[in-house]
Formats: sequence, C-alpha cells, structure tokens
Amino acid sequence: MELPLSGASEVCRSFLSISCAGRGPFSPPRLHLLSRSIHLPHPPTLRPLRPQLRASSQPFSSLGHLPLRRWKLSPVRLNYQPRRHFWPARLAARLLRLRYLILGSAVGGGYTAKKTFDQWKDMIPDLSDYKWIVPDFVWQLDEYIDLEKLSKALPDSEALAKLLPDFDKLAGSFSLFKDFFSPGSSGETAFRATDASESDRQFKKVTDKEKVEQLQEELLRTQLKYQRILERLEKENKELRKLVLQRDDKGIHHRNLKKSLIDMYSEVLDVLSDYDASYNTQDHLPRVVVVGDQSAGKTSVLEMIAQARIFPRGSGEMMTRSPVKVTLSEGPHHVALFKDSSREFDLTKEEDLAALRREIELRMRKNVKEGYTVSPETISLNVKGPGLQRMVLVDLPGVINTVTAGMAPDTKETIFSISKAYMQNPNAIILCIQDGSVDAERSIVTDLVSQMDPHGKRTIFVLTKVDLAERNVASPSRIQQIIEGKLFPMKALGYFAVVTGKGNSSESIEAIRDYEEEFFQNSKLLKTSMLKAHQVTTRNLSLAVSDCFWKMVRESVEQQADCFKATRFNLETEWKNNYPRLRELDRNELFEKAKNEILDEVISLSQVTPKHWEEILQQMLWERVSTHVIENIYLPAAQTMNSGTFNTTVDIKLKQWTDKQLPTKAVEVAWETLQEEFSRFMTEPKGKEHDDIFDKLKQAVKEESIKRHKWNDFAEDSLRVIQHNALEDRSITDKQQWDAAIYFMEEALRGRLKDTETVLENMVGPDWKKRWVHWMGRTHEQSVHNETKNELERMLKCNEEHPAYLASDEITTVRKNLESRGVEVDPSLIKDTWHQVYRRHFLKTALTHCNLCRRGFYYYQRHFVDSELECNDVVLFWRIQRMLAITANTLRQQLTNTEVRRLEKNVKEVLEDFAEDGDKKVKLLTGKRVQLAEDLKKVREIQEKLDAFIEALHQEK
Repeated sequence: MELPLSGASEVCRSFLSISCAGRGPFSPPRLHLLSRSIHLPHPPTLRPLRPQLRASSQPFSSLGHLPLRRWKLSPVRLNYQPRRHFWPARLAARLLRLRYLILGSAVGGGYTAKKTFDQWKDMIPDLSDYKWIVPDFVWQLDEYIDLEKLSKALPDSEALAKLLPDFDKLAGSFSLFKDFFSPGSSGETAFRATDASESDRQFKKVTDKEKVEQLQEELLRTQLKYQRILERLEKENKELRKLVLQRDDKGIHHRNLKKSLIDMYSEVLDVLSDYDASYNTQDHLPRVVVVGDQSAGKTSVLEMIAQARIFPRGSGEMMTRSPVKVTLSEGPHHVALFKDSSREFDLTKEEDLAALRREIELRMRKNVKEGYTVSPETISLNVKGPGLQRMVLVDLPGVINTVTAGMAPDTKETIFSISKAYMQNPNAIILCIQDGSVDAERSIVTDLVSQMDPHGKRTIFVLTKVDLAERNVASPSRIQQIIEGKLFPMKALGYFAVVTGKGNSSESIEAIRDYEEEFFQNSKLLKTSMLKAHQVTTRNLSLAVSDCFWKMVRESVEQQADCFKATRFNLETEWKNNYPRLRELDRNELFEKAKNEILDEVISLSQVTPKHWEEILQQMLWERVSTHVIENIYLPAAQTMNSGTFNTTVDIKLKQWTDKQLPTKAVEVAWETLQEEFSRFMTEPKGKEHDDIFDKLKQAVKEESIKRHKWNDFAEDSLRVIQHNALEDRSITDKQQWDAAIYFMEEALRGRLKDTETVLENMVGPDWKKRWVHWMGRTHEQSVHNETKNELERMLKCNEEHPAYLASDEITTVRKNLESRGVEVDPSLIKDTWHQVYRRHFLKTALTHCNLCRRGFYYYQRHFVDSELECNDVVLFWRIQRMLAITANTLRQQLTNTEVRRLEKNVKEVLEDFAEDGDKKVKLLTGKRVQLAEDLKKVREIQEKLDAFIEALHQEK
C-alpha cells in the first residue's frame, strides 16, 4: 500500500512544484487586521492559470475536509486552497439574486403606485352623465386652460426610471466583492479566508437592510408626489365647479329642477290656506284630517307615519294648539322644513329633532292670540325621507270634554268648530283615532265623525294602544267588535289596530316599530284570527291611507280646477266692468306703489328752500311768543317813568324768559313746523294721479313716524346761547333796520288792538248801528258793561296818563256814579272792564308814539341827547325781531341738516315694519277694488298650480 501512496505523493509534489514555478516568486502584502475584509488578494497575473488549476485540483475538492496527517506530504506552504475557487461563484449568484430582488421590488412598487394613482383618478366624478347640468362653455375650457401644461405635470417615463436602483453602484459592489478574494501570502491565507467569510455575511446583511430602507423611502416619496398631483387636480376641479356655479347663478345656463308631485299639491293647499282660511265650498281638495280625543295617540300615529318624533309632547297636557299640515314625500335624506323657512332639520339627529319640536311649539304659541287656548291658523311642515308614503295630513287639536283651569272658556267649542271646518270638506279623508286602552263609551270623537261622514265613505278608523287593550280588556272579542265596526255607531272604509310605543317619550321610531311588530307576532288577537294581518301595524295603515288619498285626489282634482276656472272668469269680468282703466294691483303691489309715493314726498321735504323754512319758522315762533312779549315784557316795562327803568326791566325779563321758556318754545315751534310741512306734502292732492285708496296708509305712516321722531336733546342748549347773544345786542346800524323795527312794532300793536276791541265789543254788545241795521239787542249784562265802560272812558279822558291800575277810591267813585244812574255793578266787573278800556287806550297811544319815532333814528344815533323823544320801545321790538330771525335761521339749519334726514329714516323704518305686518296692510289698504284684485291674484295662482299638478299627475299615470 505504500507504493501507491508514495506515487501519489510524488505526483502531488510535482504538481505543486510546477504550480509554484509557474507563478514565480510572490510575497503577498501584509495588511492591517481591519483592512483585510476589503483587500484585493488576487493579482491579475494569476487569473489565466485558474482554469487549469481548477481542473487539476478538482479531485482534491472533496478531500479538503479529510485529515492529511496520514499522508506525508512535503512541508510546503500553499498559497491557494482548492475550496476558495467556489466563493466568487457563490457570491456572484447571491449578488445577482439580490439585484433581481431589488429590480423586481422597484418595478412592483412603481406598478403599485401607478395603480393607486389610477384608482384615485377614477374616484374623480365623471361629468359625462351630468352634461345637462354643466353649461356648454365648460366643455370648451381647453380654449382657456392649457391642458398640455397639465399633462406635462404628470409623471413620465424618466420619473419612473428614477425609481430603479443604480446598476453602476451594484456593479462596483460586485467588483468589490469579487476582488476581495484574490490570493495573498501563505502565512495569512487561513485567517483571511475565515475573516472574509464572516465579513461577507455581515456585509450582505447590512446591504440588504439599507436597500430595503432606500426602496421604502423612494416609494414613500413617489406616493407623496402623486398625492400632491392629485391634490392639485382636485383643487382645479373644485375651482372649475365653482366657476360653473357662479356662471349658473348669473343666469347663463339656468334650469329649473322638477318638483315632486306631492310638493306641487302641497303648494296648492298652502295658497288655498292663505286665500280661504275658513275652508268653505271654494276648497274641496283632498287632505287627510287626523282627529281624535285628547291623548288618544293621534300625534303618535302621525309620527309613526312620518317616521320621526317631530311633535312636542306633554304628559296629559294639550300640546297641539293649532292645525299642523304635514306634507310627506319620498327623498334620499330624512329632513323637515317649514313652508316659510329655508332651514332643513335633519331628522336623523336628536339635536335637530329637539330644535324642530321647539320651533313647532313656538309657532303654535305665536298663533294663539291672547285670551285663547287654540288657534285656527295652520302651520305648514314638509317632511321628506326614504320610504315615506306621499300624502298631506293635517293634525288637529285633540277633542276635549271638559274645559280645565288655564283654558279659555270657549276652548271646547273652538276645537269643535276647527275640526268640523276641516271634516266638512266632502273630499277630506278623516283619520279617526280612538284610544283602545279606555272604554269605548267615553269616546267623543266618534260621534263627531259620524255626524260629518254618516255613511263612512271617507273615514278610516284607527285603534291605538292595542297592547294595553289586550292586557286590560277582560273580553278580547270587544276589540274584535271595534275593528269590525260593530261597537261604535260610526261607519268607516277600513279599520286598523296599531301600537305606538310603550308610553316612553324618549323611545325612537325604530324601537317602537320593532315593539309593534313583535307584539303583533305574539298577539293572541292575530293567532285567534280576531284581527287580520292587513289590519295591523302603522306601515299597513300608512299604505292604505296613501292609496285612499291619491284615489280621492285623482277623482276630484279636475273638478276643483274647473270650479276655479269659472271663479276666475267671473272675477275678471267684474273687474273689467268696474275698473276698466286700472291695473289689477293686489295689496302688496299697492303697498309698494304707496311706499314709493311716500318716499318721494319725504324727499320733496328736503327740497324746501331755506327762505321758506325761515319765513314759516319766524312767523310761527312770533305767534307763539307774541303774547308773552307784549303782556309780560313790553306792557310792564312801559308803565315805568323813565327810559333807564324801562331798559332795566326789559333786560331782566328778557334774561328770565330766555333762560326758562324761549329755547323750549323755539324747539316746539320747529317740530310743529316740520310736522305741518310733512303733513302738507303727504295729504295734498296730486291732481288726476291722486289715489284716495292710499290716504289711510299715508296717515298711519305720518302719525307713526312723528310718534317715533324725537328732537335732538342738545338743540336747546345751543339755541339758548344764541338767543342770549341776539337779545343783548341793542345797536341798530342803519335806517332800514329802524324802519323795519317800527313796522314790526306797529303790526304787533295793531293786532293786539284789534283783539282788544273784539273783546270789548263782546263785553258791551253791538253798537247802535248794528242794533238798527241787524235788529240786534243787548243783554242786561252787556248793558251794565256798556255803562261801566262809558264811565271809565270819561275818567280816562280826564287823565290820559292814568296808570294801569285803578285805586280803591276810584273804584268806589265809579260804582257810586253808576248807582246814581240806577246801575248796580260789582267791583270785579269794574276791574275787568277797566283792563280792556285801559289796554285799548295804551295801544292807541303806543301806535301814535310809533308814528312819531319814524324820524327818531337820528336821535337814536345820538342816544336821544337833547331830545324829548325816547324810542326805547322801538329798540325792544328790534331786539325781538332780530332774535326771531337768528332763531329761525338756527332752527332751519337743524331741520335741513339733521331732523329732516332723521324723519326720512323713521318713515323708511315704519314702511318696512308695515310691509312685514300683513294685518296692518289689510287694515290700511281696504275697499272693494283691493279685495277684488286680491281674489283675482289668488285664484289665478291656484288655477295655474292646479293645472301644473294635473299635468304632472297625468304624466305619472
């Protein structure tokens, strides 16, 4: 056995020697321990010999793991191990596999991102099915928007290519790992092989983790990029839609949406409700009238039909205080809204339901007038929702038997009259609600219904609270008798039994419906065939009422339309015969016309000239203060003995007058002047265009505006200062002002003299001329006054400078002289007569003095020095005249700058208030012409709506 081993050993030695000779002397570089994992140990000169060495060393590849100590090989340090030839192949395979993994992940991520982008893009609504909504110009937006610029903003192939990994970096990494395993020195081979294997595995782990993180970051960036693109597109779409809606609002592409059939019918009933609140023979259109005793479950049945708890609730208390018209229609959302409001109440939200109940309760209390409990005014409510049966129901106040404390005495009769008014309509469907938990003999509503519909051709009977009835009634056959119509005297088209909950006001409609269905499924009434399946549950009741309602509508609506056509023809004929040249203006149109006229008249008030304002203000102010000036200022001052005392007295009295009375009197005069001018513009006829139908309205607007107007509080204070300054001035600058003051004084004195003579004439009776010409006589009292006057005139003639008051001895002398002639007089009569006689004497003397003062301006300039003529009274009247002119000017400025505008504002506010108050317009715009125009308008509107409804009804068939 040694020979073969020795031969093999020789062959191995020879092979190794050849191998070493082929390489030449080679000393591998010595490396630092940390740099061995990245060193390239294989020189390029050894690469051509690798195929031969790989082939010759192939037999030893499987023996490398065997112990070699049994073979005695020559102690040669080998720089090459046979197993190292497999590391590059294995590493290349792994790197290639990692490359495909990275490439596949990148392509898959890009495809996923593009697919997500397509899904998001498909979520944008397609407007092709809604071209009838969008105006035509929207489809021509490519002329205004650069779509190529938008397409360039989308990701292209280059952007997607950036998602792929960098193959150059991968090739560099591959070369790095391939060169890492080149041969080195024989002393470091074993360590380097072991260290390379460990570092290779660690490097591959770190590289895979980093690449995955990089791919995730790139995918995230791509998603964010596409998301930003989508947000920009959505924003542009929103702006385009906004532009379309704005253009549509301006009327560029306006289309009216089609109303539902039941909404059209409800509008007809609303107009009829406004036109004819008493529901006489004019209105025979069908509606479902819900009547029943109080707390019989009437409102609960209506809520079950409407599928929402929309009515206010109370434990035993009357909650329905006025009729509520509920229009049910089918729609995608369960909402409710009032006829006169745009707010929608979401019936799926408890907050909106509570708000709706509060609003209904407030409207009911608003309709009820003071001193009443119920009201005939109707509240109109529309309820839309999925699965609702289309019909119009009217919930009436519950019928009561006794009026309790807090109710009006006529509450019972009012409820009966309201119920009869609705039920006497021959086409109204009566939904009679009867409480099944109380004795049938206690029912009130059944007798009322049997009176209005004795044959039962339009009555549907509903028995509520059947669960309580089954539990409490000893004989269930009694319920069967009620449902079969054998217990009550009334007749009906159909009989139904329902359950409207357990009596808890917080129960939802769904819970009540489930409880109702569960009850009837387990009820003995159904199991024993006392009740039929189609006679139970509110759902079956709703279907039956809806079918009956529409059947009645189709049978009667055309007949009602013909009646309104005939009414319209009669009204138009009456208008043509009575008012052939006038337009048919209803009350609202007449109010608008009157409003424009009133505003024009208020504007005309601001166009009054300043001169006119000042003239009328000065005249009215003098009329108001003239008596005080003459009686309390001029006459007392004129009784003084000298000019100094006269001026002092005048100054004191003028100061007192200005401080206390004059500013207030001036403001009163200005306000009265403004009222008179405003009234003159409002009431003066406008010739042929004047329409007396507006007179009551204009008068009411005038009175209310004046009532609301209040003069500025600071006007008196500023006016007082101006008047003080005006009255303190005594300097008359020219002869023209002097003559004007004399003329003003003469006019004032003549007026007072005329008044005094009139008083004297009434006191003493007619003179001799009137007695002879007109056959008039004096009374005894007038004769006494005449004798007294004559005696006083003789005494005054003897002393023309007599003071203003009689002394006691003078009164005694006059009385004795009269008694000597047989005339008995009283001292008070003598004093009264003396006052008028002396007043006349003084005024005549003052007028004579005025005439003398015409030439006194020269002496006035010299302060009446060296002159017996004194004209202080002329100066007084000049001061008064100047004060009047300045005050009138100041008041005119306040009027034109402030008060006229405030009055105009008050008029506008009053007109706005009247416009919102329908009762006020009815009260102020009355007459046959107004009522005929109102009837014409309503009848035309009703006929047009009825014709549109009938046309839609035929199309639905």
